[in-house]
Amino acid sequence: MRDPSCSPDEATETHRSRWLILAVMIVAEIMDLLDASIVNVAGPDLEKSLGAGSVGLQWVIGGYALTLGAGLVLGGRLGDRYGRRRMFLIGLAAFTASSLLCAIAPNIESLILFRLLQGTAGAMLLPQGLGLLRENFSSPELTKVFAIFGPVLGLGGIIGPVLGGFLIEGDFFGLGWRSAFLVNLPIGIAALIVAAKCVPRKAGDRTVRVDLTGAALVVASCALLVLPLNQGQENGWPLWTWLSMAASAIGFALFALQQRRTAVAGREPLVTPGLLRKPAFTVGLGGIALFFGGLVGTQLVLTLFLQIGHRFTAGEAGLGNLPLAVGTAIGGAISGAFLADRIGRKVLQIGPLVQLVGAAVLWFELDGLDAAAFSILDIAPGVALAGIGAGMVIAALFSFILAAVDDDEIGSASGVLSAVQAVGGSIGVAVFGSVFFARAEAGDFTGGFHRALLVQACLLVAFFAITFLLPRKGRPEDEQHGIAPGAEREPAGGGGPREIAW
Repeated sequence: MRDPSCSPDEATETHRSRWLILAVMIVAEIMDLLDASIVNVAGPDLEKSLGAGSVGLQWVIGGYALTLGAGLVLGGRLGDRYGRRRMFLIGLAAFTASSLLCAIAPNIESLILFRLLQGTAGAMLLPQGLGLLRENFSSPELTKVFAIFGPVLGLGGIIGPVLGGFLIEGDFFGLGWRSAFLVNLPIGIAALIVAAKCVPRKAGDRTVRVDLTGAALVVASCALLVLPLNQGQENGWPLWTWLSMAASAIGFALFALQQRRTAVAGREPLVTPGLLRKPAFTVGLGGIALFFGGLVGTQLVLTLFLQIGHRFTAGEAGLGNLPLAVGTAIGGAISGAFLADRIGRKVLQIGPLVQLVGAAVLWFELDGLDAAAFSILDIAPGVALAGIGAGMVIAALFSFILAAVDDDEIGSASGVLSAVQAVGGSIGVAVFGSVFFARAEAGDFTGGFHRALLVQACLLVAFFAITFLLPRKGRPEDEQHGIAPGAEREPAGGGGPREIAW
């Protein structure tokens, strides 16, 4: 906000700097969205270059989302304690450096490790954006800021596979898939320079205590869940996979208990304990995990079906994702513009039904395929229809879950929602990848896609049932970002919901 004692020149410079801050925040978010989806089309190239099998590919794609989701809430707390500017610059530098490491990875094991590091860097980077915008824009301006944010981020989610396909197929300077990571270097360095110059210094609050025990429990529980889901299919589901998943459930239960005890002891928990006592919020978390797990998983299967099953190039597979992306954008526009306000949570029930119809259409389209003359147009209607249903849900889901929490819990709640969304996507990659490859390894690519559609249908039915437990009306857009009256009471650490048009 502008200091009235500033000279006109200083005020003009401050105004320009604030909008440069917005530009840097958008760039950081887009880098994350691109890296979440840009490698979806790199499977065959990774197999040729590094010998990556199905499990390796699942880890490259899902590992990033895993560490990102597991660390988001912790990243927000670190920003509160040490200063959002400092953590933003550290996160951005680490994200850019880890992108370079991914690009020069000599083998698949190294690439997986560097992707995990990249997700961790993203978890330190992304939660700072919302806080920095609140610090540098007034409440009326923030409404305009988030009006810009939404469409730009939606575009970032759409162009990820397309850009990845273009870079990989172009094979610029013989880099192949490595260019999908190298593209972050000039963008990240430029953003780092601008952020260092334009983002004002503001000390953190050293009285904020970081709950490292809670963070460790979250990371361990997530890893114990995703590890067997990725490895189980290839290893024949031995006993350790089931024990690992059981240990994950115990770990999450211990986390909930530890958060309550931390709050009772007068210390600051990672997650506001009151959230876990709200049934609508708790089931909403389950709904987010189910929905985004199915959405991200089916997008991966679509790309694998095109590339492995029908020998599409990376560029063709990227363009093959456009019917889903365009459908998602249309559904989101319809839902966000008027439908959610008019019919309330019914939009969350119509959306999955439309997705189910799209999946049914796609099922019959797959049955009637002529493998020799296949093109994306053969399955575009079903894919686009499923995308419309997904977009209807994406545009409204967070607002209905946040309507179940108190105003002073929005920050913590939005950070948790974002984390569950990312981890849900990682689980979706593991589950749907295993389901598809179980049939694809025998050459039955259509059967693998059919099985994935059945799994998605089960998830959508479960999600549909959960919607009846959510509030009837959603929280207004401005209140979701903590800019409504009384938002100054919001606790620190919120990352803001990441509503992505995949």
